[in-house]
Amino acid sequence: MEIRYSSEPDLTNPVMIASWPGIGNIGLIAVDSLRRSVDAEKFAYIEPWEFFYPNKAVIRDGQLMDIMFPSSAFYFKKTGRNDLIFFIGEEQPAEGGRVYAEGNKAYAMANLVLNVAQRFGCHRIYTSGAAVAPIHHTMRSGVWAVPNSPDLLDELKKYGNVMLMSDVEGREGRGNITGLNGLLLGVAHRRGIEAVCMMGEIPIYLQGFPFPYPKASKAVIEVLAGALNITTDMDSISQLSVQSEQELSNLYEKLPAEIKDQLDRLKQVNASASEGTGVITEEDKKKILDDIDKFFKRGGEQH
Repeated sequence: MEIRYSSEPDLTNPVMIASWPGIGNIGLIAVDSLRRSVDAEKFAYIEPWEFFYPNKAVIRDGQLMDIMFPSSAFYFKKTGRNDLIFFIGEEQPAEGGRVYAEGNKAYAMANLVLNVAQRFGCHRIYTSGAAVAPIHHTMRSGVWAVPNSPDLLDELKKYGNVMLMSDVEGREGRGNITGLNGLLLGVAHRRGIEAVCMMGEIPIYLQGFPFPYPKASKAVIEVLAGALNITTDMDSISQLSVQSEQELSNLYEKLPAEIKDQLDRLKQVNASASEGTGVITEEDKKKILDDIDKFFKRGGEQH
């Protein structure tokens, strides 16, 4: 397992921002959009051989010329204050048929990423993923934050549109982050590096859908850009958010009335939370998911 460097940038007090695919690809889209917006330059990658199988064959003039692997690459951007390192993993190194990374491969990948962070003196790492929340798709996505140190709690509470996962209504101070976006926080803690996971909210009824949810990615970008004091172009992600919401609205109109009635209750969750009536029960969530699943198994036809 090796890291290959094409250059060794001279960085000042850098911060690392890392992400892998997950629910709705919320974190991956957010981090990659930030990377593209600041025009970060690739300088290193993790060799894929021990982590991944090939995912593409390159054929030219009828002949197989090469095989391609998922990329795990590092990029940098000098800002003149807190320079940035981005890590973009196109796939999580899963074992045993699991969707998210667990076990030796995941731990090895996390340590390789942190080797780069420490080599360049990163004082903080951000990861990003999805927060499955009882919200409606027409609502603004909030951002749930999980730090790996109590010293970060007061800072995070000052961020706009951010709540600590442990403070989210109905979670009773608990939560978990699957895959490498969460594992990296724990490994960073062992190494004495402060780290935070920023998770954009996605409606519970969209968590199993095989398409992105850019509204949540946009919320994460806004928080990270503010925390890092960088200016970023939001036009592209804003357009994706508008397009996605229109597509969801078109799909929503095809749902049976009884399902729409259940989902419309989610519009009232935040508004009534302060009165102690905002939380929908686990039974409510299960019914919503079961009804939607049955609807699409019927091919999207109303009966």
